[in-house]
Amino acid sequence: MEQLVGTGVALVTPFKEDSSIDTVALAKIVEYNVDGGIDYLVVLGTTAESAVLSKKEKQLVVETVVRANKGRLPLVLGVGSNNTAAVVEELQQLDLSDFEAILSVSPYYNRPTQEGIYQHFKAISLVSPKPIIMYNVPGRTGSNMLPETVLRLANDFNNIVGIKEACGDMVQVMRLIKDKPSDFMVISGDDFTALSTVLAGGSGVISVLGQGVPSEFSQMIRLGLDGKVKEAFTIHYALQDGMDLIFKEGNPAGIKALLETIGLGTAVVRLPLVEATASLKKSIKKFMDSRLKTLA
Repeated sequence: MEQLVGTGVALVTPFKEDSSIDTVALAKIVEYNVDGGIDYLVVLGTTAESAVLSKKEKQLVVETVVRANKGRLPLVLGVGSNNTAAVVEELQQLDLSDFEAILSVSPYYNRPTQEGIYQHFKAISLVSPKPIIMYNVPGRTGSNMLPETVLRLANDFNNIVGIKEACGDMVQVMRLIKDKPSDFMVISGDDFTALSTVLAGGSGVISVLGQGVPSEFSQMIRLGLDGKVKEAFTIHYALQDGMDLIFKEGNPAGIKALLETIGLGTAVVRLPLVEATASLKKSIKKFMDSRLKTLA
């Protein structure tokens, strides 16, 4: 999956003031990321507020991104649930012809055992017409996919090609990288560990901040992949405040506030999330105004 090495971004779903989907803003965000050197786009991930989108709205998001992308960048589609049967059914019904792979989160809320997680992804693997990138995000799911479970799945199923690892623990990440099959991708799911993951031997990142600063973020990851450590960390440290700020009041409230400051949609999110506070918006604007000076 060479086309998914580097910087992917988890696209937001921009809303108008009335909370309806802003397809014009979404198309502009796609264009901004294509122009900024991003390597691939992730559609309907957590950052897209997919949990509060209707089936019809999800279809609208997919159609908008596919049309705006015009085949230029590889696309990955988020297809996940804590109901294994529902994921299996969805994969059997979806038209995935425009997508290179699916991104599927480890089951949340149910808190399955490691064997339950294994069986969940086994069931998905047996029906998926596209390669699968698993997603481990313990802070949201309530359970951690341990390296031995990930490696077992990676070795047992050829169409499970990678993991988006958002455990926030570089020791766990390095254990995965050390023991993984050579063609299995370990992708950072945390902006703050993205560069460290790449330097440790990972394949890249699926970023949130990256869609707001695509040129800088994708350049940082390229430098990391090329082993240019000092230059890469110069960019990392210039972006570090932004990484903190966009998650300060939850995701995607922060990144939507950032996108609003550069004219790419509103900061509107849907309940139970709430819009970023005025003070956070002010801090984000200050970061956006100063980051280029830091890199100069």
